Amino acid sequence: MTSAATSPLSTPFSGPFAIGTLSTPGETRFPGLVAPDGQVLDLRTALDAPALTTLTLLERWDEELPQLHTLAGGPTRDWRPLAEMTVHAPVEPRQIFQSGANYRQHVIDLAVAHRAPDAPGTVEEARAEVAAVMDKRAAEDLPYVFIGLPTAVSGPYDDVVLPAWAEKPDWELELAAVISRPAYRVTVKEALEYVAGYTIANDLTDRATVFRRDMPPIGTDWLRSKNAPGFTPLGPWIVPAGSIADPSDLQVTLKLNGETMQDESTNDMIFGVARLVSYISQTARLLPGDLVLTGSPAGNGIHLGRLLRDGDVMDGSVTGLGAQRTRCVAEEAR
Repeated sequence: MTSAATSPLSTPFSGPFAIGTLSTPGETRFPGLVAPDGQVLDLRTALDAPALTTLTLLERWDEELPQLHTLAGGPTRDWRPLAEMTVHAPVEPRQIFQSGANYRQHVIDLAVAHRAPDAPGTVEEARAEVAAVMDKRAAEDLPYVFIGLPTAVSGPYDDVVLPAWAEKPDWELELAAVISRPAYRVTVKEALEYVAGYTIANDLTDRATVFRRDMPPIGTDWLRSKNAPGFTPLGPWIVPAGSIADPSDLQVTLKLNGETMQDESTNDMIFGVARLVSYISQTARLLPGDLVLTGSPAGNGIHLGRLLRDGDVMDGSVTGLGAQRTRCVAEEAR
């Protein structure tokens, strides 16, 4: 169970309800309607669907959303306290699409951090050069998206195991969009109609294995650097899209052992949620429950010179979506 110090509702979410995946001791995980006052309604019973999961709820999202609103304002006799429950990742996605290099300041900082010591020109010149590349990408409308593994997903309060081979593990807190219905070749204008809601993802990265040292022309190795088990803490909630007025105006904040590292608005994104969903759908068919991670803002450890280590505690929040807390555990210490 979650302790009072890491209460799931210590940072409130927007709107009359959120969706979570929960359990109590000896009980299978179930999709729950979570109220702002800390009460939970088991949606298997409320919707008369004993086999319901959060994923199958998302497959019926458009149909069930009006009923969810009705339940949120209904009688309280079947509600149970959230404090008695364990909070898991809100959904088990089939596909995870990760957007890289999508925050202007973040990309500039990373480029400088990875700059070779003998690189020509000054740091200021390097920053200006990368900024020009960002402007060109935005003008040409070319997001950068790669694929993550569902097995990397963990709960919002689970420990994060740092693999022994990960030399430079780093945090990357992000806004994540959760898909509600199959989307293929949708336009930017209609893309948000396919988003059920939003959640929080911490897309951890081992900076030492991002680039292939043995094959520089091949480029990045996202399998190795991002997909260790538990490297994507997710949640705690899915907050319906209708409760988030503007996904391009949310504050993404990560604290490491109480010290703020990331604190940036999603307004710094080069490509917004609608553009990313549309872009991905031109190639892949998005499915209900899929995640679209929108990239991470500036303030990563590789830039600050402070990477993750055993015992570190990360607190991540996004405006209106609640907060997660995860503790880092070195693999050798388990």
